[in-house]
Amino acid sequence: MLAGACHCGAVRVTIPRKPRAVTDCNCSICRRYGALWAYYKLPTVSVEAKRGATESYSWGRKKLKFMHCKKCGCVVVWQPIKPTAKSWMGVNYRNFALDLLNAVRIRKLDGAAWDGHTH
Repeated sequence: MLAGACHCGAVRVTIPRKPRAVTDCNCSICRRYGALWAYYKLPTVSVEAKRGATESYSWGRKKLKFMHCKKCGCVVVWQPIKPTAKSWMGVNYRNFALDLLNAVRIRKLDGAAWDGHTH
């Protein structure tokens, strides 16, 4: 298990293992967030925060919500608004230790070219 957190530590994330690669997406939201996404099945990720410590943002077709810390603003995860038993989520791997980040391959994704981009 690996643990990460937003800048102020109010939101903590635990993932089951290091990803093989992370995704650097250039879609309209990801390039603004500057996130590097690691993907995991929804039930394998733990997001811990006090009630009211997070906010989420969704737009367009409202398929995904991006969760961020209310205090420091760091984006932590994205997840489906209507999850199923097989749903995946994206974890912002930039919220983990720098040595972990430096040890993983970064995959470029041209999300800006996709029509109806949903990760």
